Amino acid sequence: MGEIIDKTKGKIKEAAGKLTGNKKLEREGKRDQLKGEVKGLVEDVKSAAKDAVRKVEDAVD
Repeated sequence: MGEIIDKTKGKIKEAAGKLTGNKKLEREGKRDQLKGEVKGLVEDVKSAAKDAVRKVEDAVD
């Protein structure tokens, strides 16, 4: 869920930066969006690892 918040916050900051000509705010927005994407990828990896462990456990039983 945090990744969605970061992406949304980033899009808003980026848009505000573009509208006002504030390059710093625009860069912060892009950084927040990237942060959200990384969080999403980490969650995907965690989920895949848990699934793999469950499959191994099922195979052993």
